[in-house]
Amino acid sequence: MDIREERSLEEGLIVNGGSARWKVSDKCESARWKVSDKCESARWNVSDKCESTMVIVEQTSVIREFMANVCGVMFGTKLCVLFPAFPLAIVAHHFELARPWIFALSLLGLAPLAERVSFLTEQIAYYTGPTVGGLMNATCGNATELIIAILALYRGKIHVLKNSLLGSILSNILLVLGSSLLLGGVANLDKEQKFDTKPAEVNVLLLSMGVLCHLLPVLFSYATEPGTFTHPKSIVQLGRASGIVMLVAYFGYLFFQLKAHNQVLEAKREGEDGDDGTDDDEKPVIGFWSASTWLVCMTLAIALLSEYIVNTIEDASRSWGISISFLSIILLPILGNAAEHAGALIFAYKNNLDLSLGIALGSATQISMFVVPLCLIVAWIIGVKMDLELGVLETASLAFSIIMIAFTLQDGTSHYMKGVVLLLCYVVISVCFLLQKSPTSLGY
Repeated sequence: MDIREERSLEEGLIVNGGSARWKVSDKCESARWKVSDKCESARWNVSDKCESTMVIVEQTSVIREFMANVCGVMFGTKLCVLFPAFPLAIVAHHFELARPWIFALSLLGLAPLAERVSFLTEQIAYYTGPTVGGLMNATCGNATELIIAILALYRGKIHVLKNSLLGSILSNILLVLGSSLLLGGVANLDKEQKFDTKPAEVNVLLLSMGVLCHLLPVLFSYATEPGTFTHPKSIVQLGRASGIVMLVAYFGYLFFQLKAHNQVLEAKREGEDGDDGTDDDEKPVIGFWSASTWLVCMTLAIALLSEYIVNTIEDASRSWGISISFLSIILLPILGNAAEHAGALIFAYKNNLDLSLGIALGSATQISMFVVPLCLIVAWIIGVKMDLELGVLETASLAFSIIMIAFTLQDGTSHYMKGVVLLLCYVVISVCFLLQKSPTSLGY
């Protein structure tokens, strides 16, 4: 074999070896790409599965939180058994059933809604602090009475407005306070029940001022000379002036309670909390925005039922043969203030009369010195002639009731007999308005 043939053979071997190496390299590279693609696809699959799992977990947590809020708000009270009355009232109104049935269902539906409004304002107070929370309680604590009063005002049913507000005051100072003193006295027979008289004195003083403003229009009519005529416009102007003064007094009371003399009104609070073993680190059940949303929904529901009540109370009075005075002064406040009644009784049973008195007298003061004059101002704005004259029977009942509680609370001690007397006074007033037959179309 010559030299040329050897070179050609060597070159062929080199070419064949190079091609073989390139083929092996290509196969290895393709294998690496395949493995890399499989690993990448596996990673993407795992990532997609993890993301989908996280989304499902987040959705489940949101649903779980929503259901917890619903259960906490709707079923967190023993009055939840009355919640079906709300949709039943709507159905009865939609299908135009008997109006007395609409009135009865609406009245029953108000009790749990009013209780939940108080619960939600307490939840919001955890986030806003005591000052803003106190103002919210002052505004929303009697939301039911305020909504009914405003709707009655727009409907021109001034007598329903006055009677419902009068009934709320009487219910708080006689029924709620009397029941609290009775239950507290029976449950703590072996203990001497004491309470701080300073907050009670402030509330009784403001209630007495409210009675004076209601009494003056009655006396104004009798104070004129014989043969002269008292123009109704003068009574209306007197009511508006009194309403402004009452609002000034109420805002001064709020400042006194929340700022300037908070230590006077709550001087014994820390000691009572320690004696009762209450937990100062109590946490809210639901969040701020959830509580605010629920509060708006509950307020709208109360407004709807209040409209049904205002529109059907006269038909219920004629159908049942019961006076409007009894329905609006006695029956309506009992169900509308059921939550406050229960709270005051619980604190009285635990021998914490200061909180019971704060609930009963504080609510009565809010209605007398804030809700009543506010309705006067609203009536003035919309051009409705409204005054503070309640009538001789109504004014006398209110005045003597406040005199009774003033004597009851003057010594700072309590026993069950005081509660019995206040409850019997409420029974007598209830019978009086039950037997009173007032015209249903009264428009003063």
